[in-house]
Amino acid sequence: MSPRTAPPPSAAPKIATTVWPRALLLVLGGAALLAGLDAALALLGVAAPVGAQAAPALPPSHGTLMVFGFVGTLIALERAVALRRWWGYSAPALLGVGSLAQLAPTPGAGTAWVPRAVVLAGAVMFAVVYVPLWRRQRDPAVLVQALGAVAAAGGAALLAAGVSVPAVVPWLAAFLLATIAGERLELARLRISGRWAEPLLVAACAVLVVLAPVTLLWPAVGYPLFGLALLGLAAWLVRYDVARATIRSRGLPRFVAACLLSGYAWLAVAAAVSLLAPGSRSGALTGSAYDAFLHAVFLGFVMSMIMAHAPVILPAVLRRPLPYLPAMWVPAVLLHAALVLRLAVGDARGDIVAWQWGGMGNVAAVLAFVAVAAYAVAAGRRGRRPTLDRSRPARARQEGAA
Repeated sequence: MSPRTAPPPSAAPKIATTVWPRALLLVLGGAALLAGLDAALALLGVAAPVGAQAAPALPPSHGTLMVFGFVGTLIALERAVALRRWWGYSAPALLGVGSLAQLAPTPGAGTAWVPRAVVLAGAVMFAVVYVPLWRRQRDPAVLVQALGAVAAAGGAALLAAGVSVPAVVPWLAAFLLATIAGERLELARLRISGRWAEPLLVAACAVLVVLAPVTLLWPAVGYPLFGLALLGLAAWLVRYDVARATIRSRGLPRFVAACLLSGYAWLAVAAAVSLLAPGSRSGALTGSAYDAFLHAVFLGFVMSMIMAHAPVILPAVLRRPLPYLPAMWVPAVLLHAALVLRLAVGDARGDIVAWQWGGMGNVAAVLAFVAVAAYAVAAGRRGRRPTLDRSRPARARQEGAA
């Protein structure tokens, strides 16, 4: 948040909260992540712990489990913590419960809409959270994130109405792209210069949200324009983010910068696919182009942002430190190497084996990062933080990492 617009402590609304309800919601998001990764293995056609035979609803639920159940729950939880109102926690709860409820056996097709309606309710509540946040702090970072919440509610409404996931992907992408861009502005504002930086970001994210319905109604026009908007957002992030400077640092700042710059590169890849793929000029993306676009955005960009922001966001949510460990580089490098294999060899050349190995590598990278983060939290609680620079104040460390 910008210190010049933050309310005085006496004006901030306060509620009595404990950490364990937040931990339960975090577990809910973690369960959605595990289910989504299991669904990913099933879609790859490889062995999965549960698989499609034991849970037929797993593969078709992969997208909503990952976007709403995992990432959506985490983002909504972080915003609820910032809001400091009890009702704000209904958004992550509904998103997590609704996403997981899709996997439950249903007595008939007439009740299949219920989990989607719960997810929609969670997305609407998530958008409502930004109303008091905006009133409290009329800031471009909050506005950009609110635009993402509107896209999330729109995408959830389309899914609840029975629209297929591939047709709703631009809505889901706009949701996460705008939210993450707002987070980057909020975390790194003190080191962002230029009078046009904030208006340009608001405009770029607004264009993404506006183009989401265009890709649904007129895909031959909408997807190339969406690609141009993605390219513009990637250019803004590279131009104004501090990652270009902090990549020359050491420890946590360098790790964060590497994750950020890698994610921005994948965003440019997604833009190129949307602009150049034959399907983008005749209709919605299909086949290998769809797979490349989908995973360049949601794995290459979004998962990189999660790895970069975890050491800053998780302590704010759980009040537990997440110290930097050099081992965090292992899942980060694996994520991008496996994604290169999947897209450059699997999708581009039609190599099924490379596509499968790349997908399995992505699953392994995500699980490995979760394991390293859990170990870092446990080590932090025991007071073992060997890589943390104690010579600088905590606020300076956070700004340098961001």
